[in-house]
Amino acid sequence: MQTAAQLWLVYELTKSAALLGVFGFANQVPILFLASIGGYVGDRYNRHLGVIWTQTASMILAFILAALTFTKIINAWELIFIAFLVGVVNAFDVPIRQAFLVQMVVKEDLPNAIALNSSIFNAARVVGPAIAAFMLAWKGAGWCFLLNGASFLAVIGALLAMRIEKREIKPQDGSPLQSLIQGFRYAMNDLPMRSALLLLSMLSLLGLQYSVFLPIFADEVLHRGPRGFGFLMSAAGVGAVFGALHFAARTSYKGLARWIAATSAICAVGLVVFSQSRIFWLSMAVLLVVGFCATVQMAATNTTLQNRVPDHLRGRIMAVYATMFMGVQPIGSLLAGGVAKRIGAPYTLAAFGTLCLVGSMIFIFLVVIRLDRGRQAPEAIQAGLGR
Repeated sequence: MQTAAQLWLVYELTKSAALLGVFGFANQVPILFLASIGGYVGDRYNRHLGVIWTQTASMILAFILAALTFTKIINAWELIFIAFLVGVVNAFDVPIRQAFLVQMVVKEDLPNAIALNSSIFNAARVVGPAIAAFMLAWKGAGWCFLLNGASFLAVIGALLAMRIEKREIKPQDGSPLQSLIQGFRYAMNDLPMRSALLLLSMLSLLGLQYSVFLPIFADEVLHRGPRGFGFLMSAAGVGAVFGALHFAARTSYKGLARWIAATSAICAVGLVVFSQSRIFWLSMAVLLVVGFCATVQMAATNTTLQNRVPDHLRGRIMAVYATMFMGVQPIGSLLAGGVAKRIGAPYTLAAFGTLCLVGSMIFIFLVVIRLDRGRQAPEAIQAGLGR
């Protein structure tokens, strides 16, 4: 809800594709540089308390955003600065929270827990933008920020109510940067992790930039205004919920390579179709498919990592995951904004979707076909991604 309201407010104040890109950059760039510290903290300190502190900080920032909006002293650069601060909080929250999952469930249930966590997150992507669209048209963005801030009270209360068994924390040597490098080396030396992470990075760098352009598509391409913007965001969220629930219902987690490849390719084709669509309901349907495929790809990649990493490296590997997934998004946002300023949002998204499709084909030929043919496939592939 807050993200939808911020995006629309930036667009409403500036009518600039470039500044929408700057907003996305500011929101995500802290993860690129600070996720290593977040992973270091998650491996060295109490993850439960860490998540409580990050959620509290997010609540405070939401209330500040609401106050600035209600007093009518908000402008685009203040929105961008607060987005940057939210990004700083997320740089700690994401690796700590992802590593914290394993403390709440036994390892055998971890894939289902990851998928259920994703479904809850994406359910919010359905309800939030829909509420935001209504509130934007009725009361304005300030109420979106205020309601978001109030929602954290329930989150923090739930976290405080948890009774988590204490884990043994082993002393670590080295700096947070060395910690990230150690996790990065571990991931890059493991073929299943490396292949899945690189493809996910391409999705994040190029494919997920469609969300930055949604205000432009809603207003200038499809001519539906703020309500249309909310419906488009919700359509992607509905698809994401279906994807997460589908993945959570799986009883076997073999064949992850095929799922990663297929969902990546379909998502790429969907982005190209969406970029050229001028029919509102077709655009919504395509975004539903894109949301489904992107979520399944993310969940399958996360499951591959969580199943293969030892617990003492879990926070660091999740920091690598956050860096390669969320950390590259700001670069993509700046790139998307700059390119769209020259050739327009539809052609930019079509080009990005095409590049994602090329990446999917490379993954299919180098990993999936190699698995199917069984030609000198390393045992690590068979164990990690399966057939």
